[in-house]
Amino acid sequence: MSIRFQIASLVFMMTNAVVFGVGLVSVLTFPSLARHAFDLIPIVVLGSFIISAPLSWMIAPRLQARYWRRQQQLAARS
Repeated sequence: MSIRFQIASLVFMMTNAVVFGVGLVSVLTFPSLARHAFDLIPIVVLGSFIISAPLSWMIAPRLQARYWRRQQQLAARS
């Protein structure tokens, strides 16, 4: 397994929790959506899994030290 995949799998759990929380709060806050909460909450669960995977994959390289070193070197050249 690559380092990026390992970091992404750890970040996935946190990203999934945040995306699920935002979706759940939005469903339960609006009365028009709250009436259909029984149908919408499973969609929020599936949607949070689907959205969190690419988000965590994009976040993972930013958590590696060599990414920040490369960014600092590029900034110093400019």
